[in-house]
Amino acid sequence: MSGKNPGMDMTTLSALAEPNRMHIVELLRDGPLTVGEIADRLGLRQPQASKHLKVLSDNGIVEVQAEANRRIYKLRPEPFQALDSWVKSFQRVMKERFDNLDEYLRDLQNKNHS
Repeated sequence: MSGKNPGMDMTTLSALAEPNRMHIVELLRDGPLTVGEIADRLGLRQPQASKHLKVLSDNGIVEVQAEANRRIYKLRPEPFQALDSWVKSFQRVMKERFDNLDEYLRDLQNKNHS
C-alpha cells in the first residue's frame, strides 16, 4: 500500500454498500468472471452489471482483463487486505478492553471477599 497509514479507505466501503455490488464481489470471490456471467448469475441486464463493475473498477476493487472480445473481471487483493487490517485494529482494542474488564471484575470480587 502507499505511504499512508493502513487505515480503511472509505471509498471501498461506500462502493460495497450497494447490494448488487456486494453480490458481484461475493461472486468474484470464487474466481474471475465475464460481465455476461455476472449479469446472468445476478439476474441483471448487462448494462446494469457493467455500470456496477465500472464503480468497482474505479474504486480499485476489481481489475479487468481483455481476452479476445471478452472482458474478464477479478478482485484485487489490496482493498480487502486494508479492510482486514482495519477490522483487526478493532479486535485488538476490544480484546484489551475485555482483558481490562476481567481484571476490574476480579479486583472487585477480591475487595468484596476481603
